[in-house]
Amino acid sequence: MNDVTPQVGAADENAAATAAPATTAPARPGRARRVARTALPVVTVAVAVVLAAAYTKSTVDGADRTTETRLWEEPAHKPGKDPAGDVARGRASTGLSKLLLPVPSGYRLGPDKGELGNDGERSGSSATAAMKQNARGLAGKKRRAYEERIDKLRIEGIAVRTYTDDGNTMMVSTELTRMKDKKAVRSLHAFRTGLWESLGIFRQGPKVKEHTRNAKCYELTEGSGDDLATLNCFAYDDEVSITLTASGSKPFDKSAVAELLKDQLNHIASPGEYV
Repeated sequence: MNDVTPQVGAADENAAATAAPATTAPARPGRARRVARTALPVVTVAVAVVLAAAYTKSTVDGADRTTETRLWEEPAHKPGKDPAGDVARGRASTGLSKLLLPVPSGYRLGPDKGELGNDGERSGSSATAAMKQNARGLAGKKRRAYEERIDKLRIEGIAVRTYTDDGNTMMVSTELTRMKDKKAVRSLHAFRTGLWESLGIFRQGPKVKEHTRNAKCYELTEGSGDDLATLNCFAYDDEVSITLTASGSKPFDKSAVAELLKDQLNHIASPGEYV
């Protein structure tokens, strides 16, 4: 389920908070309330655990130890496979969610990306509205042109999945958009890459091996002075448009991001096989 915006802060605030090192700025009242809401369930669980432990000790101390101990017998039938699958790698309950790259080794599901969460999906007009959010940061004529382009695409669905690396140094958001018209997918790719190149503040990033024709990545030009690095990538395959955004603390492993995009494209070509 933070989508691409043509700004240095392309990933959402949750992404930046996950990827960037913590600061020592004073906590705001709103943050304090959030911390309190988070801490309360933890305290409640801790109290419950202590009470349960005390009850267990009391029961064991008074137990009848003269009864012969019997081992559990092996169950006649083993439990069936969980129909939900390996949820830690992301859900695969719909045709579009199956096309999202399962969480690869060295990563876990990342922070929420707006209302879509970290592993969500929308369809129809709701998907169209979600994709229009990519125009945040564009002004005037460019924003209107982008939104008009989206209205003409006949979007069928949008799925998002976010990933955080195990070292907490990088967050990646992948968004898949399915359209009815394959020609529209290619047209959107050309429009978006042309738009980013016309802004004059981005340069092309690392090439995506095996997919140089249908995938491009962009990064800010030098001299931004930002402590975070951001890489924005656009790609397509058949009737699916792909947007991948990665943010992390410098130095930034841009080649790892390009590799993730390559894996995502290969997974779309062979879902269920290339994971």
